[in-house]
Amino acid sequence: MQDKTNEKNEKKWIRHGSRNLILLGVGASLLAIIATSISLAIYHNSGDIYLDRSRPGFLPDEVEAQAEEDEKDEDYSFPKNGKLTAEDLDEYLEKIDVEVRAIDSYDDPFGAGALSDEKLGIPKAENK
Repeated sequence: MQDKTNEKNEKKWIRHGSRNLILLGVGASLLAIIATSISLAIYHNSGDIYLDRSRPGFLPDEVEAQAEEDEKDEDYSFPKNGKLTAEDLDEYLEKIDVEVRAIDSYDDPFGAGALSDEKLGIPKAENK
């Protein structure tokens, strides 16, 4: 008697397996759509969508634009026309010589001491 009941239950599960799989897929898709919609609504309502720097239409503040211009003045890059002249190379070597001298001023520029908290300007933690 119990064998017939077990066979009946097994057939019931086998018969409804494809329906359950479809329901699982639809339920997971609905849950993903609802969660994504909620997160996008929060993102839009908080105003962060207007400040997202990865968007192509983002315009930086005047202060940020000026800071970027100042950084461009300090860095040297080769001419964009592709032609490299002796004057360009000499100018580049002069700019990089400043950096080389700064590295050479360290006692052991490639040692572990160059990355110490003291050299990097990180204050020591106070013990309580």
